Amino acid sequence: MGQLILISNVTCPECGHEEAHQMPEDACQFFLECPKCEALLKPLPGDCCVFCSYGTAPCPPVQQGENCSAGEEQAN
Repeated sequence: MGQLILISNVTCPECGHEEAHQMPEDACQFFLECPKCEALLKPLPGDCCVFCSYGTAPCPPVQQGENCSAGEEQAN
């Protein structure tokens, strides 16, 4: 297995602001506040976290091939 990518550039769907964020290695991050417009980002349907929806790299659990369904569990 390759090295995990732990930094993802997240683009806010509201204002287009892009910023690098450190991803947690062992969990999905369901919410992220845009530092520019303060919009609360949530995963798109079918994605487990904001990094998988709006980032340049998927979250580490997905990179490791885990079937991450954290977003589905929290959305219901």
